[in-house]
Amino acid sequence: MWQNKNVWIILIGEFIAGLGLWTGIIGNLEFMQAFIPSDFVKALIMFVGLLAGVLVGPLAGRIIDSNSKKVVLIYSGIGRMLSVCFMFLAIQYSSITFMVLFMISIQISAAFYFPALQSAIPLIVKDNDLLTMNGIHMNVSTVSRIAGTAIAGAMLVVMSLSSLYLASFIAYGFLLITTFLLKIDETEGLASKKIKKSSSFKEVIPVLKETPIALTVLILTMIPYLFLGGFNLMVINISELQDDSTIKSFIYAVEGIFFMIGAFAVKRISKDKNLITLMFSFVTLIAFAHLSLFFADVKWMSLMSFAIFGLAVGCFFPIAVTIFQTKIPKEYHGRFFSFRNMLDRVAFQVVLLGTGLFLDTIGLKLMALVFGLLSLTIIIIYYIKLTKKSTYFQKKAEGSL
Repeated sequence: MWQNKNVWIILIGEFIAGLGLWTGIIGNLEFMQAFIPSDFVKALIMFVGLLAGVLVGPLAGRIIDSNSKKVVLIYSGIGRMLSVCFMFLAIQYSSITFMVLFMISIQISAAFYFPALQSAIPLIVKDNDLLTMNGIHMNVSTVSRIAGTAIAGAMLVVMSLSSLYLASFIAYGFLLITTFLLKIDETEGLASKKIKKSSSFKEVIPVLKETPIALTVLILTMIPYLFLGGFNLMVINISELQDDSTIKSFIYAVEGIFFMIGAFAVKRISKDKNLITLMFSFVTLIAFAHLSLFFADVKWMSLMSFAIFGLAVGCFFPIAVTIFQTKIPKEYHGRFFSFRNMLDRVAFQVVLLGTGLFLDTIGLKLMALVFGLLSLTIIIIYYIKLTKKSTYFQKKAEGSL
């Protein structure tokens, strides 16, 4: 896999683009803090961008499946660069309107880019290398997030806000150049282009019904989102519970480190093991990490909870993506990953609102029990369902013999 030039192009491009993405996000927060006093208006602006990404999802899925993945990546890269221009105008004229246009355009570009990238990876690496590639790709994203936020913080001390977006613009430009260097064999997909152009986004639903394991993984993916959606709110709450502002940085560091350990180790852990069994094991660990936050007022317990979560989610997501890439037919990848992208965005918003409501009403400890028990219930239900289906098909196969 490491002798494949495309792998290096994707990973290097992802790292540079990640620096640009997180530099831009810090810039967004700084701009909103300076020009938008209302927290509700800030949330509304972010929501408008996410909503635009959700609405364009069906169109993105159809376009990705009926066109070259490389072409879609190129155009979405151009869209990202153009979107940054709106922030230059927003800073120049102190305009919230231009910032809203930036949020909408960047999210629309992302709605095309990420599903296209996830659809392209199985065309670049072999099936037995997918788990390794997905794990390393997620680690590269994590490292770029840490480095991007650190660099942006340092830049703000000595440079203007515009410099952050200039750095972001340059990073996206580098990603665009590397995308042109990709060589993706899409002969099979392009041969059936006429068939795919008449396809519907709704065709993903029957495919999921015919692939119960993919549907199960999609449902189980909601469990880490119960943790991730309210991550920042929980960290703030833990800091208040312990009356220690430094715990926030320790929590982020511990979670990030153990996430990277999990993503690096998942290939070795999964060697000669059933991916489905491992997936249920890691998602169960996530549920217990949530339950353990009942003891969040104890410093070492809170750090242990986030360490367990980071390790489990670092293993779970590469396995989940690999199952999607191998079990869902390639001609549906664009529409499926667009559908998943839409589902992710909606789930994050719902969990964020739910976390805020629970923290205000019942507090962190009881919320951790509610979310943890809900996660365990989902795991048990879908494990039983999947076991029953496997037993049914096995008996049916034995009967036909």
